[in-house]
Amino acid sequence: MKISLSRSNKNPYPYTPGQEIFFSSGSFGWETEDEAVNVCRNRILVIIGLFLLIYSIIVIRIFNVCLVNGVQIKRESLTYYRPKNAGLISPVQRASITDRNGVVVASNLPTVNLFTNPHKVSNAKIIAKKLSEIFPEISYEDFLIRLTRNAKFVYLKRNISPLQQAKVNALGFPELEFQPSEIRVYPQKDLLSHVLGNTDIDNEGIAGLEKSLNTRLNSSTKDLRLTIDLGVQYAVRDELIKAKEKFSAERATAIVMDINTSEIIALTSVPDYDLNKRGFKDKDIKFNFATLGVYEAGSVFKVFNTALGLDSGKIKITDSFDATKPLKMGWHKITDYRVPAKWLTVGETLIHSSNIASALMALKVGKTLQIKFFKNLGFFDKLENLEIYEKGRPIHRSEKSWQDDTVATTAYGYGISVTPMHIITAFSAVLNGGLYTPPTLIQEAGNRKTRRVISTQTSKDMRKLLRDVVIYGSGKNANIDGYEVAGKTGTANKLDENGRYIKGKNITSFVSAFPISDPQYALMVIIDSPKATKETYGFVTSGWNAVPTGGKIITRIAPQLNVRPNFDIETQQQKVLKNYGIKP
Repeated sequence: MKISLSRSNKNPYPYTPGQEIFFSSGSFGWETEDEAVNVCRNRILVIIGLFLLIYSIIVIRIFNVCLVNGVQIKRESLTYYRPKNAGLISPVQRASITDRNGVVVASNLPTVNLFTNPHKVSNAKIIAKKLSEIFPEISYEDFLIRLTRNAKFVYLKRNISPLQQAKVNALGFPELEFQPSEIRVYPQKDLLSHVLGNTDIDNEGIAGLEKSLNTRLNSSTKDLRLTIDLGVQYAVRDELIKAKEKFSAERATAIVMDINTSEIIALTSVPDYDLNKRGFKDKDIKFNFATLGVYEAGSVFKVFNTALGLDSGKIKITDSFDATKPLKMGWHKITDYRVPAKWLTVGETLIHSSNIASALMALKVGKTLQIKFFKNLGFFDKLENLEIYEKGRPIHRSEKSWQDDTVATTAYGYGISVTPMHIITAFSAVLNGGLYTPPTLIQEAGNRKTRRVISTQTSKDMRKLLRDVVIYGSGKNANIDGYEVAGKTGTANKLDENGRYIKGKNITSFVSAFPISDPQYALMVIIDSPKATKETYGFVTSGWNAVPTGGKIITRIAPQLNVRPNFDIETQQQKVLKNYGIKP
């Protein structure tokens, strides 16, 4: 039976037995089934809307931070340096170094250091044994000493590889911890060892450009670009190593310089060493002869003596000097080696490399002008503007003790000692039109003050005279077809540590420029204590070792430097020689 109830003012109880009863929500305040479902649905929609709003805010914030303004993190809160206006931070603090073409020659890689607090180590013997298996270069005893040291912080191994880190982690010892670090790497190994130098275990420069430019490299992650060309550097070093071995020399060095800007294109000194290795006991391999080695240059100084004489106006290019007999200077006597005993012109003085004629030329110019000229060429001072750390200071007499004998001997390279870098920089000034520009190894060197040292006309005259030295004189072995090489040789007796000349030992040099019709590059090659070979017929002078080495270097680097050979000029010269009945 169903009962139905309803309310009415007229008949409050109009229901009869068996009638279905209906309840209205309005009558008793109850909700129907449909209304309850609607309320639940509305609440769910509100919750979903709130979640969507929150997620939208998060997404918008992430987009704004990461893609619009970049990650804004203060440097003070990080171990790593963040360059200004950069997006994501770099994990590397020290700037990379590249050659002039952007090839990386020094860079930092992120790594980790393994350390511990010995006070927290409970099983030192077991850990020491396990670590010595992972790092066989460190003995068990050394690890045990470090693990039992009375300290709160001890490095166990620095700059470990990811594989080594994984192996240490796999040991499961919580007292072994890791610290973010960096390691300096040199992809070219020993190719630029004396230019770059290297860093210590704390990534601070200790030699070369790494030391002299340490602040610059640590304060910016912008690459430091060098003037060095790696291709040229490789060729120069390769030929230099061959020469050192061929002539059993103690060491050798070479520099290639842009003759007009004094930018150093290549600089090498052998022996050298792999920059990625440390702890060399032999300090001799770290000696940079090119910038630190101070020596008496010998006859290459006749270039500067001749330029001084012509520029002073006291010597004319047509003048001749009596080289028929030795020149007496007090108790000393100036002689020549394998030079015709006759009156020599200025050109013949250079071609035959006469000490006597050079000394007479210098004495005619005088002390005052000689000292002034040498100062202007930088021969009295250290090359302060050169960025490399290792720089030698010239050795010379004081002006008061600079007497006629000094005037005479310095004319042919004795009595004054300078570095190879001094010589090639001054040589470039003599041939580039007469302008001296301080040398540089980096492209961001900024303004370098240029000064005039000789007139343009004197410079032109010197080009012609030095070209004749290569065609007719001791530089013949560097007379490379098409490249119009000009230069001067030098063979100087070697001094020992006490300032005494060593019998049978000398230093040979060859300083040159090419192409001399429009000088672009200068090259200097020096070989220390070369030995005679069958090919040199027992001779050890520069014409038999430094000169041919220079010729081989020019042959290899000239094409790399985009120096086009000019065979037309060479052909014309050969014809002129034949017309005068001279065998080319």
